[in-house]
Amino acid sequence: MLHDRLLVSADAESGERKSGGGIVIPATASVGKRLAWAEVVAVGQHVRQVQLGDRVLFDPEERAEVELQSKTYVLLRERDLHAVAAQRVDSSSSTGLYL
Repeated sequence: MLHDRLLVSADAESGERKSGGGIVIPATASVGKRLAWAEVVAVGQHVRQVQLGDRVLFDPEERAEVELQSKTYVLLRERDLHAVAAQRVDSSSSTGLYL
């Protein structure tokens, strides 16, 4: 990866979802803008806040997809991330998420 680019493996969406109350929401239902989670699989040399294995939150409408060895990945810039869920953060003092 070059510069501030990240290669992430997006979480597979199952189509149908359930609301907090247990109501099934079909895959064809129109919802507002929804962000997506993904796992970082490669980082460029100028990436400062993210490491391999972190989970990141991004806007799925602003992405470039690439297929490597018959698996689809998403290519992002570090500045396009909305949040990072990192296992390396001490869980006793914070939530593990930072913006």
